[in-house]
Amino acid sequence: MKNIFAAFALLMSIIVVAQDGIQFQKNNFGEMLEKAKKENKLIFIDAMAVWCGPCKLMDKNVFSLKPVADFYNANFINGKFDMEKGEGLELAARYGVRSYPTYLFINGDGQLVSRNMGYMPESTFLELGKEAYAAVKNMGSMKSRFEKGEKDPDFLISIIKLHAESDYDFAKQASERYFKNKKTSEFTKEEVGYLLFAIKSVDDANYSIFKKNEKALTQHFPAQTFEQFDNQLKIQKLWDTSVNLKAKTVNDTQFLSQAEVMIGKEEAEKVLNRRKLDFYEQTENFPAYQAAALAYFKLNEKADPTEQLKAAWIFSEKATDQNALRTAQQWAERSVQMRETPENSYILAKLYQKSGKNAEARMYAEAAVRLAKQRGVDSSAAEKLLTELN
Repeated sequence: MKNIFAAFALLMSIIVVAQDGIQFQKNNFGEMLEKAKKENKLIFIDAMAVWCGPCKLMDKNVFSLKPVADFYNANFINGKFDMEKGEGLELAARYGVRSYPTYLFINGDGQLVSRNMGYMPESTFLELGKEAYAAVKNMGSMKSRFEKGEKDPDFLISIIKLHAESDYDFAKQASERYFKNKKTSEFTKEEVGYLLFAIKSVDDANYSIFKKNEKALTQHFPAQTFEQFDNQLKIQKLWDTSVNLKAKTVNDTQFLSQAEVMIGKEEAEKVLNRRKLDFYEQTENFPAYQAAALAYFKLNEKADPTEQLKAAWIFSEKATDQNALRTAQQWAERSVQMRETPENSYILAKLYQKSGKNAEARMYAEAAVRLAKQRGVDSSAAEKLLTELN
């Protein structure tokens, strides 16, 4: 009898513990949508994976806290989904979940209101929920407080943390206001991150803060890193001024004459040709793309194999010059030698076909079909090519 009471007491303690913290419902997503619409609430989803360490820490250190539980249980329909199985797979694809944990706030119509990610302390996670709640309840949200000119440093940091992924422009404005009103000359490691993430151009407000505080910033990273980051920003500005978007041309001389001073002639030529690859691909100027690709990969022997394979694919579609096709074959052959896949085998087969090497083309087309079927992916393009070759 004593053992029975002991077991019962243990069971009750487990039930009590299980009821502490955020109450995650067991309903499927469709049922949660119906409930959210009926109760005029948002759905909060903890998008997690069973192997995810930060997910487990959120469960243990944050979701279990009474202030967090009280707010989330009162204001949201809470759900927890493993994004790597079952219904979680569909939700991950639908809402663009690529890392764990990700926090989704969704209205009853299935529309995404807010998305953030990563381990957060209690205060930040609570602020995240309050901001999502305010957004739909028409209360004083972070944006309205920001628009009224609030300068409290902790408030601005909260905006940066909560909106860096979901609303970059808002987080950037908060970062700029934070550093404009910063009183101390020292920088913490976290402040360095808040500063740099909001610098994409030498025209950004934070760039002047960056330049004025080189000594303080290089307490956290090497002076060489500071110089490299600065050069990247200057080169971006130089590229912008060297491109004529209307004419779809690039002024090579203007770019090289100034870039060489910063990073040297060879590196400047690599950077120019790499940028021209993207530019001429987007503007559908294949002759210029071909010239840039041949120059870039000739100068850069250690180029990313994925970049080379992409160029080989574009050459297989557009190139007619036999010298260019032979070079593209070498790029595709390099990729196949590293690891044969349905994609690189198919690209190599197409290049051989365009060069009149039908026997080689047939061999790699057959390999592409075989590998595609082994992996359960579409093999129709390779099969069509094989039919043309037979």
